[in-house]
Amino acid sequence: MAVSKTLLLPGWQNSGPAHWQSRWELIHGDHRVDQHDWMRPLRGDWSARLEEEVLAAPAPVMLVAHSLGCILVAAWAAHSRNTHKVRAALLVAPGDLEREDIRQMIPGWAPIVWQALPFRSLLVAARNDPYCEAERSREMARAWGADYLDAGLRGHLNGESGLGDWPEGRKLLNDLLKEN
Repeated sequence: MAVSKTLLLPGWQNSGPAHWQSRWELIHGDHRVDQHDWMRPLRGDWSARLEEEVLAAPAPVMLVAHSLGCILVAAWAAHSRNTHKVRAALLVAPGDLEREDIRQMIPGWAPIVWQALPFRSLLVAARNDPYCEAERSREMARAWGADYLDAGLRGHLNGESGLGDWPEGRKLLNDLLKEN
């Protein structure tokens, strides 16, 4: 099988330079899916961009999503006819877009798509994520058919979480590739 292209799917406001996704882009050459508007995300526009990137990839892709990017993967997978091009997905710290405070900050993304993903996936979430309660992220994993990994007390698993290059996350990604 050809080498998979890793598509990075940041969340709302993009991933800054201290975020592990930005570091993976520099270190490993992963490809960030750029969105037209990071501050006022539109689900349809973001899904269309992901569809373009998946179609443009010459080989199967790995999706590496953070926060709103996880919700994007579920929404995209429910409508795309190209999910067969995805080998697997690493879903990190999904935000609960159905929670009233978050729904007001990021309108148009609720309801979350609660449908099984047609590819292998692993959801990684912390017990103290301010944007999604641990039980809610477990519910997402169950609905999406994803394996679940408790990341402990590490917040939103972003630049403020002190993960640096997050080698543990890279190992999880590599393990997904080996299993698939």
